[in-house]
Amino acid sequence: MIVVAIVAILATIAYPSYQEHVRKTRRAQGKADMLELTQRLERTYTTDRKYTAATSICGVDLNSPATGTAYYTLTTACAATTYTITAAPQGTQTSDTRCGTLTIDQLGQKTASGSQGAAGCW
Repeated sequence: MIVVAIVAILATIAYPSYQEHVRKTRRAQGKADMLELTQRLERTYTTDRKYTAATSICGVDLNSPATGTAYYTLTTACAATTYTITAAPQGTQTSDTRCGTLTIDQLGQKTASGSQGAAGCW
């Protein structure tokens, strides 16, 4: 009975930590996918001198990760010389209130809507 009590106490401590680690891992994947999109947009701007030439990215909702269960919806809003990429959590990732929705723009300015802000999430 004592062993069961000890295991129960350890489980109540360990499980929330595990859940937070999973959220951080999913967030890291979302950020990596956002940064990949910024690189693709910058390559397009270098050759075409406008972000809107990236028709496969601009105005299209993409999932992060691209295969499997999506935890973020990536949306890219493009103009000729500006863009903003937004990663909105979906599914179980919506419980990530520390960071919430992440954004990055053509200047590299990063924001987060959650309680930790950009400094704690990027």
